Amino acid sequence: MKGLKIAVLAAALAATPIVHALDVEPYIRKDKFEQILISPKGEFFAATVPLEKQTILAIIRRSDNKVLSRFGMGENTVIGNFRWVNPARVLFTVGEKFGALDSPSGTGEIYGIDAKEGAIGELLVGQRVTTNTGTGGGSHIQAKKVEQVWADIIDDLPGDDRSVVLEVGTFGAEFPRVEKMDVYSGRRIRLASAPIRSATFSTDNAGVVRFAHGADYDRAGKLYYRDGEGSEWRLVNDESVTGLDRVPAGFSSDNRTAYLVAEADKGPDHLVTWDPATDKVADVLVDPVVDPEAMITELGSEVPVGAFFNNETLSTRFFDTNSRRAKVQARLEEAFPGQHVYVTSETADGGTALVRVGSSRNPGDYYLFDTKLGKANYLLSNGEWFDPERMNPTQAFEFAARDGLKIHGYMTRPRGSEGKRLPMVLLPHGGPFGVRDDEGFDAEVQMLASAGYAVMRVNYRGSSGYGRSFSEAGRKQWGLAMQDDLTDATRWAISSGQADAGRICIYGGSYGAYAALMGVAKEPTLYRCAVGYSGVYDLPTMYTDGDTHTSAYGKNFLADWVGSREEIAAVSPTRMAARSKVPVFLAAGGKDERAPIGHSKLMEKALISAGTPVETLYIPTEGHGFYTIEHRREFYTKLLAFLARNIGGETATPPVPAASASTSH
Repeated sequence: MKGLKIAVLAAALAATPIVHALDVEPYIRKDKFEQILISPKGEFFAATVPLEKQTILAIIRRSDNKVLSRFGMGENTVIGNFRWVNPARVLFTVGEKFGALDSPSGTGEIYGIDAKEGAIGELLVGQRVTTNTGTGGGSHIQAKKVEQVWADIIDDLPGDDRSVVLEVGTFGAEFPRVEKMDVYSGRRIRLASAPIRSATFSTDNAGVVRFAHGADYDRAGKLYYRDGEGSEWRLVNDESVTGLDRVPAGFSSDNRTAYLVAEADKGPDHLVTWDPATDKVADVLVDPVVDPEAMITELGSEVPVGAFFNNETLSTRFFDTNSRRAKVQARLEEAFPGQHVYVTSETADGGTALVRVGSSRNPGDYYLFDTKLGKANYLLSNGEWFDPERMNPTQAFEFAARDGLKIHGYMTRPRGSEGKRLPMVLLPHGGPFGVRDDEGFDAEVQMLASAGYAVMRVNYRGSSGYGRSFSEAGRKQWGLAMQDDLTDATRWAISSGQADAGRICIYGGSYGAYAALMGVAKEPTLYRCAVGYSGVYDLPTMYTDGDTHTSAYGKNFLADWVGSREEIAAVSPTRMAARSKVPVFLAAGGKDERAPIGHSKLMEKALISAGTPVETLYIPTEGHGFYTIEHRREFYTKLLAFLARNIGGETATPPVPAASASTSH
């Protein structure tokens, strides 16, 4: 079976750009789909399909690849979590996203749609009251129950085709609850109440709520447990007492033993077992460098049998080596050596698995794997226009920062180069907390490497994935030790002979944009240019502008992790512009609520006053990162031209873009 025809749907809804050799087009094209799941009996697929400014859900019949139904909510909306709740029905959540760098914000609504031709999406839980035809295919919404609540799916109850378990909260209230909902009528009954503010709940393999994890105003994690339905909650871990957090990760097949991801005083998190009857804790899996990335469960169940770890590359480790999943994984990894292989979904009996195969050079191929026959049939691919053999290689590295802390990262070099004294782009990730770079395929990184640059990505202190102490090391270190890690990484790349000291540029988006402008201010002779994309540069204004300060959580985040107004004023690039001596390129969207465009304009004004060359690209209709193909083309064309002028490399040769509403100079 080959070529699932999601392309037919995408082509009908959005024009596909023509790919030209040595052009930016391949790197800005929308994929045919983002995620895809197989139904419990293997008769259908559910897939999210990205369009120009939204993501829609499509239901496809496997026998003939026909798109039976589709659902979209319109501009700046995305499909959130979605799952098959029985062999012929999907439930899903919706989010809003304003820009390519923005994180989706859930609306709290839950919708359902059937796997039948012409099916319409139905609002089961939420507050939306208008009928919406959407631009994603004309799906009407039928409201079942309009309320001022938000909800998320906790458990799809595989043995019950009519019910799911939800976490439900009332807007403005701090204590959510657990309810069981009929997936067709939307009727709900309460099962449990939260013992802690902002709780998230976990169920066992029978669908019984057993854990609640949340935090009070001290923001310290608290884990509550109960023995079963009707049992009282009891506190089993309080981060404010133990100094370490623990979160649930599943149950053994008999539901007597729980799996937890437990923080350690030093080093990465551990996967442990916990016996509720004896309070005994035992290590199951631990890596010397990285946290468990995600749990691996047995085929056809939610029982943990192993975990993914993401160090130099994504790897699997099993504590139940006799499980069906471990044996299937071994066969798949043998069949696809050197690539990341994981099961995205499977049929209820575990007989057919939908498998994704990818790498730093391969955006992702999907196969249907018969677990009994051991046979894999190609289905479709992400970024099928990319030839993995022509992509650029990525290699993990580590070095010691000036204080001795081990820092990890990834270097991508132009294919065919010797990797010596190359022009280099340092690409710090956004976030900065709760985020990390990994080895996986990244179209932007590949574009820069294809233009002739080494591309260095650094998991500076504060990045996630390396344990509590590594994350904590980034607390209130904007512009300080976090920035020093980037400086030390650059000097390491020079001293190891990989980067040409006279041809290095620092470029980033969101927090990465802050780091770029801070980099050239703090180290005015180390870089030859800087690029800031949708960045924050005048840090004290984060307390008054944008959306971070508008919630209690956001205010606490600023105070606890970024710093006081006085502290962060001293590490604001706008107030250090006189130290910046190299050319700067700033890009921003006029509708950016996370990093308002005012930051970029203040930065531009400060640079001009300091006599520093500055170029800008401001697009009034874009948000936190540019969404449209037209504006992404314009941005990357200007970016490559800017880099070429300052550190060498290729410029873009795209088709002549249509006139836009952008302002640039």
